[in-house]
Amino acid sequence: MSRAIKVAPSLLAADYGRLTEEVQAITAAGADYLHLDVMDGHFVPNISFGADIIKALRPASDITFDVHLMISPVDAYIEGFVEAGAAIISAHVEAGPHLDRTLQLIRSFGVKAGVALNPSTPISSLECVLDRIDLVCLMSVNPGFGGQKFIPNTVNKVRRLRELLGDRPVEIEIDGGVTKETAGALIEAGADVLVAGTAVFRQPDYADAIEAIRNA
Repeated sequence: MSRAIKVAPSLLAADYGRLTEEVQAITAAGADYLHLDVMDGHFVPNISFGADIIKALRPASDITFDVHLMISPVDAYIEGFVEAGAAIISAHVEAGPHLDRTLQLIRSFGVKAGVALNPSTPISSLECVLDRIDLVCLMSVNPGFGGQKFIPNTVNKVRRLRELLGDRPVEIEIDGGVTKETAGALIEAGADVLVAGTAVFRQPDYADAIEAIRNA
């Protein structure tokens, strides 16, 4: 495998009573991104945290903040997440009718623009925005809750997406149910970034857990 595989621990699985320490710990453990799942209780059936929490955590580490917005509407909140310290912002294709506009807005702030797709959403929904995106986040569980089981068909979806992207410098990120057991097939299919919640934050040694996923 010639390309570098990135691991993005999801803060959703961290100890909420020790968030600053958790961010520092996964940074020291060698994580590439910190994945921040923002849920609004409307687009998905759960509420997590918002821009104020992200802003409070930003001084704790220089790790890339990868913000996954599971919210609707999206556009009105993008500037706030940029100001909070996001380096990558992903919006769901299902969250509104104007995805192209949303991607242009994200990029206008000088951060990377991502698109997230639910498990039942076809990758064909991306065909008209391929040149506006830096990252595609494929949900490998139904969004809203951590700790769910991996949906196996995601591997085939990764292969089809890799073909669709061609030689574009777009990262494929997988979010949901990623473990050292599921990571290998995803990497082989063409995934670049693996989001891991319980597979990192619920393990005794974060560095060992990250390396096990990266080297699957």
